[in-house]
Amino acid sequence: MSEFTEFHDELRTVARELLGKCGAAGRIDWPVLVRAGWPGLEVAEEYGGAGAGLAEVGILLEEVGRAVARTAYPSMTAAGIGALALLEPNAHRDAVLRETVAGIAIPIAVLEGNMVPAAGGETACAGTGGIVPTFRIIQTIEGFEISGNADFVPDAAAATTLLIPARAPDGAVWVAVVAPGAPGVRIEDRPVVDETRSLGRVTAQRVGLAPEAVRPFRAGIGCGPRALYDRAALAVACDSLGVGAAMLDATVEYVRVREQFGRPVGSFQAVKHACADMLVDLTVARRLVSDALAVPMDGTAPARRAVSAAKACAGAAGVRIAGKAVQLHGGIGYTWESGIHRYLKRATLDRALFGTPADHRREFADRYRGEWPVPARPVGA
Repeated sequence: MSEFTEFHDELRTVARELLGKCGAAGRIDWPVLVRAGWPGLEVAEEYGGAGAGLAEVGILLEEVGRAVARTAYPSMTAAGIGALALLEPNAHRDAVLRETVAGIAIPIAVLEGNMVPAAGGETACAGTGGIVPTFRIIQTIEGFEISGNADFVPDAAAATTLLIPARAPDGAVWVAVVAPGAPGVRIEDRPVVDETRSLGRVTAQRVGLAPEAVRPFRAGIGCGPRALYDRAALAVACDSLGVGAAMLDATVEYVRVREQFGRPVGSFQAVKHACADMLVDLTVARRLVSDALAVPMDGTAPARRAVSAAKACAGAAGVRIAGKAVQLHGGIGYTWESGIHRYLKRATLDRALFGTPADHRREFADRYRGEWPVPARPVGA
């Protein structure tokens, strides 16, 4: 266990150093991440990857949030590689995996950032975990056609390969592997409050697909569509955790050196309490995110519970911590030059992507509704 923890610490240190070189603009070139081996970290060794787990990927995702870096890596690794790993293998899917590890391909799963699971989960939409695809696949003489649209898809513009979950003719959910430049495919930018993020609207109008480009989820997966959603939501929770950690560190350092009335402002009781509250928020969120990263993302009830708890807590904590950081930095915290606004905007978008804290708390509570009998009312009450 100590060796495993040491490896995680080393991975975190290397990632922080690498992302620290991206500068104030927060942009980092994709080849840099490829040379560092990030795209293949979770990919199985048979496809050229490192064969690591989601816990290791989570460390990188947190560091991306800490650096408020502009990169498609979170979307690619969480939902893109996640989708490929959940599909039934064939030569086409395997080729995309190998190209991803080599840095040639950037697979992006077409999931709506404002998506919220339908109430009732499996009961509401059998086999999808409440995730209702907005695309439809029909069978043709040559193969298949896909049509539909999805809005606020993270990093859609960066994709070299689109992985589109769609409702198949038999009612199941398949994933279509589509080239962004294929006839009938259109990607439009969707500006958002966070300038470090790229979201887009993906539209497909009767896009032709070869039979090998349409794959079902593996039989051993509890619920493929829900597993994809959970991975995307958990990646955002990791990002929120990184934002909160960066703001706590920056704030503690600032109040130690900033003086008022001849003494550091960090010595004032109100400031101490505010920093303590930030630490408590971050500690609780970190524990829930760590627990979720340790659960197999297979769309089953344990995974959903863990992800909902992590996303609800981390999303709310990120905004609270960033908000307190602005306040505790005083007047400088409200200026553009301080850069704190980038963290607050990123935390605000993180809170909304793939379910708000209220959405996840509601879904978490719905799972237990009806498990306990309603107490009988007293006679005459």
